[in-house]
Amino acid sequence: MDASHYTQLLGHTLNATPLWSPIEQPITISIDNTSIFAPGGSNPQNGFRRTELIAQKHGNHTALNAIADVGTTVFHVSILEDLAKPLNMSHEYQIVWIEPNDGTHVFEIQLGSPFTIPTGTVPVSNARSLKIRNHALDLLFETPFTSHDWHNFAVQIDWTNLNLGVFYSTNGQPLKAVTGLVKNSGASRGAAGQGDYHFGVLKLPLANSHETAAQQGDVVHFGIQEGDTEALTYSGVFIESITGGISAGGGKTIAPIS
Repeated sequence: MDASHYTQLLGHTLNATPLWSPIEQPITISIDNTSIFAPGGSNPQNGFRRTELIAQKHGNHTALNAIADVGTTVFHVSILEDLAKPLNMSHEYQIVWIEPNDGTHVFEIQLGSPFTIPTGTVPVSNARSLKIRNHALDLLFETPFTSHDWHNFAVQIDWTNLNLGVFYSTNGQPLKAVTGLVKNSGASRGAAGQGDYHFGVLKLPLANSHETAAQQGDVVHFGIQEGDTEALTYSGVFIESITGGISAGGGKTIAPIS
């Protein structure tokens, strides 16, 4: 699967988040029924529909770990709903995360209705909320995913002491801390805990009652997908050290969460 087929730089046809200057190009990332990842060219992940971009250094995603995943660093991202290609909130979506080699997530931003066996009543009441969860999938912060608004996040990660903190704002409002410093339960130190910074659209299936129990539990390879074209728009994606403070927008810096 070539991710470039599912991504589009929007130039000046859509304004990026007004939090940062100079103005950048936002990027739309989409999925459809062909968005199936086959690791190493085999064993396709038919349960998922996914397109995501991974932060890299000179085309090497692992080379970034020695810079981005040490000390205390901050991962920024801004997200806008694509009204022309809406998500199906009956499904679970993982849209931003850091993934070590063991497939877990250092943190993640999630939307939609959590995958369950059997599928319950969906969409759930808070399906249209952006949720930040830690490595143990504990909810750290959630906020309504309002249309027409840029939702700006910054996640502070202390890779040594295994702590997290979250900053948030909408549109051009400066980032503010919305959590204290939270233990990142279950996360690993050193190389085992480092991972790639992903942003995009990963859509989990609905459980299929006509499949075996083992197949229903294999969420990566089985389940129900409708195949619709869906998308999100991103801008303001960058990583920074806390040295000198955390960028809050509008040329301002703020103190790290402590």
